[in-house]
Amino acid sequence: MKVLVPVKRVIDYNVKVRVKTDQTGVDFANVKMSMNPFDEIAVEEAIRLKEKGKASEVIAVSIGPREASETIRTALAMGADRGILVKTEGEVEPLAVAKILKAICDEEKPRLVITGKQAIDDDAGQTGQMLAALLGWPQGTFAHKLELDENTARIEREIDGGLQTVEVRLPAVMTTDLRLNEPRYASLPGIMKAKKKPIAEKTPADYGVDATPRLKVLKVSEPPKRQAGVKVKTVVELLDKLKNEAGVLG
Repeated sequence: MKVLVPVKRVIDYNVKVRVKTDQTGVDFANVKMSMNPFDEIAVEEAIRLKEKGKASEVIAVSIGPREASETIRTALAMGADRGILVKTEGEVEPLAVAKILKAICDEEKPRLVITGKQAIDDDAGQTGQMLAALLGWPQGTFAHKLELDENTARIEREIDGGLQTVEVRLPAVMTTDLRLNEPRYASLPGIMKAKKKPIAEKTPADYGVDATPRLKVLKVSEPPKRQAGVKVKTVVELLDKLKNEAGVLG
């Protein structure tokens, strides 16, 4: 069966994000970009399914600028078979992404879509759920463990009270949590092979989707700087400051 894995190009998680001086957005100038970490986990899980003989093909999809092809190449170097780049300029909101992915699913007929539970740039965490709704497929979100057979997927997911196990019929959509697996590093042979693997280039219009944003960003600002701490000599002084300065005690 085919497994479809959307991958997003984001600012590397090790990079300190800077806000533009005019507060219109994030400064991307000379910033290292990489694959969204949750999407790396999704790619790894899809590749493991292929290595177990439960998946026949892994397709990596990215929606973004031309540079997003580098993100797809990373997935191909890890072991994905081919890629699809849907070229767009500017921000693409989760609903538009889900609509594009829905059209790709209609065309490619995958039995399983594995997405990261969220992207670390906008933290929306909506695409997988929206895609499942558009397709009319069952979904298993925040997956901690996956067991797959011919017609069903058993997904163990993390919830506030512990772990919950759900069983869904294929085709289905799954979103990955942090502890699902540990993504591999792309090997040198994998990187060389990735250069020869095909990446199809498309646009939202090819899938009949209008990717025009529906939301307008009014301002982007950094969080307030943390105040310096103070030392207190007694418990009485601590309680006084918590009550009269911090206002956290009644």
